Amino acid sequence: MPKASLAELTAFAAVARHRSFRKAADALGTSRSALSHTLIGLERTLGVRLLNRTTRSVSPTEAGGELLRRIVPVLQDLDEALDAVTGEAGAVGGTLRINCGEAAAQALLQTAVPTFAERCPGVALDLVTDGRMIDIVEAGFDAGVRLRETVPRDMIAVPFGGDVRFLVVAAPAYLERHGSPVVPDDLRAHRCIRHRMPSGKLYRWEFERRGVEIVVDVPGSMTLDGNSLMVRAAADGLGMAFVWESFADADLRAGRLVKVLEDWCPVYPGLCLYYPGRRHVPAALRAFIDVLKGGR
Repeated sequence: MPKASLAELTAFAAVARHRSFRKAADALGTSRSALSHTLIGLERTLGVRLLNRTTRSVSPTEAGGELLRRIVPVLQDLDEALDAVTGEAGAVGGTLRINCGEAAAQALLQTAVPTFAERCPGVALDLVTDGRMIDIVEAGFDAGVRLRETVPRDMIAVPFGGDVRFLVVAAPAYLERHGSPVVPDDLRAHRCIRHRMPSGKLYRWEFERRGVEIVVDVPGSMTLDGNSLMVRAAADGLGMAFVWESFADADLRAGRLVKVLEDWCPVYPGLCLYYPGRRHVPAALRAFIDVLKGGR
């Protein structure tokens, strides 16, 4: 029976992960036409269609999805073995792909990334700011970043950055005109800047005080999908926003924003870098973890 080559399987995994021949070709350093011919040859060799192709999208067939699920761990094991050898032989290189949300990316850029870039100039760091809860192994990432309480139990977690808090903030001028809420339910009478999550759902604001939890589906005529945008809109007096405290720090210090309902906004365990619990960890990821932990 004809066998698929490693190059063909690598090409298929790249297209299936990126769901795009163009993005996969860029990642592999080849042309779209060459990649397309490789995939056609692989399908011919295996005798089964692996990809659904339209003019606008590419997605794995049922057989393609099953093949991807089985080969991704094998390809990662191979990459880790090669990383281990090259890591022993010299400087760390390759690409380190990390999946994270907007706030996590900001935290990494302010802490670990500058040091990592200086220590490991041969590593291409690919931070993908996708806040969806994805399977990082299936999607081809080396690691992900989430709040500690949402890290999958079968992953190894590396905490960093300390605790975090979400705050309700508003411009002083807005509060002068509309007053300040005393309890979370008072928000129903205010103009709130709503947050659309990566899943497409609207976030309902969550509060807690002395064991009492309240969730408010706030009203509002504006919906945004990023903390930076929500902070900017709130500072411009367009309504109240519920954001990561770190995004609002500068405006709070400058007096452009003030905290609202602060006693209903508790501190939560902070962010964690997480990765599969495998025996071999890629050299680039090991180096990045060392920076997060403050190692030398």
